Amino acid sequence: MTHTDVHYGDYLQLDKILQAQFPESDKQQLPAHDEMLFIIIHQAYELWFKQLLYEVDSVTDIMKTPALDDNSPELQTVVHRLSRMVTILKLLVQQIDVMETMTPMDFLDFRDMLRPASGFQSWQFKILEARLGLKYERRYGQEYYISQLRQTQIDMIKKAEGEQSVLELLNEWLERMPFFAEKENWQHYRTTAVTGTKDEHIFWNDYRQIYINSLATAEESNRDYFDAVFSRTEAGRQLSPKACRAALFIMLYRGYPILQLPFQLLNSLLEIDEQLSTWRYRHMNMVHRMIGTRIGTGGSTGRDYLKGALDRHYIFAEIARLTSFLIERRKLPALSPEMERRLGFA
Repeated sequence: MTHTDVHYGDYLQLDKILQAQFPESDKQQLPAHDEMLFIIIHQAYELWFKQLLYEVDSVTDIMKTPALDDNSPELQTVVHRLSRMVTILKLLVQQIDVMETMTPMDFLDFRDMLRPASGFQSWQFKILEARLGLKYERRYGQEYYISQLRQTQIDMIKKAEGEQSVLELLNEWLERMPFFAEKENWQHYRTTAVTGTKDEHIFWNDYRQIYINSLATAEESNRDYFDAVFSRTEAGRQLSPKACRAALFIMLYRGYPILQLPFQLLNSLLEIDEQLSTWRYRHMNMVHRMIGTRIGTGGSTGRDYLKGALDRHYIFAEIARLTSFLIERRKLPALSPEMERRLGFA
């Protein structure tokens, strides 16, 4: 095979990219200098959304493996790519600093020329949310959700919603944690609980009692909350009780070698949620600064819609809530020698 030299501009398709900015203000011969900045920033956002979706697809492909080995390179790859997503999302937040160099009057120079175009029509971002695990029924402002999109874009979003999300695959992965099903790991475990539920694992009987004893008087309601999260299956939950127990165990004993990567995976998902929330918060404040209480160009309620999405669109909230059930390290149940060997280096 003959090798053809690759040129920088050809490889990056710069002729297409650099000629893809067509300000409406130029078309209407009403010059608005900051419209070029507005276009380039949003084009950059969409390119990063494409990369985020590329990473999500690779993560879900790995996590769909029926027998994903927690000590395998594949799990390291999942953690690495989730960490990359966190870094990209931080960059998206920082881009708002550049956008805010545009004043409200600068924006008004071209804002009305954009109607009904709106960032609300970013189908890539909606697909990203769906692939991570944000379901339609949990969305704020469902009446606006697909109202401004073209049918091909709606079809892509619905297809994404029908696929297994990162959150669903996380639930399946956590449910596969073997430690509590392997009775030989608990042969020499020293239980401390005087009473307990007969059908519950000896470790969780102990942990529940220690947790309840740690509650202040004002936190008594957390006793029922503990049982609801770790023992009862209720409608509307994204993570099963079994998955929640596995996730909490990972958080509690993350210092053991075999649990370090699983903990990093959980922590990366929480960071993704945090960065998405930070991005929504900065976006909301920027919109309020730019247009006040006016309606968005796409017909949404502007800042009010963004505030509702900020409050509702946490994807991995059930993982974050598990921190309610942590106790001090010195009070943790001592694991059996068999379990310590299981969690240590082979």
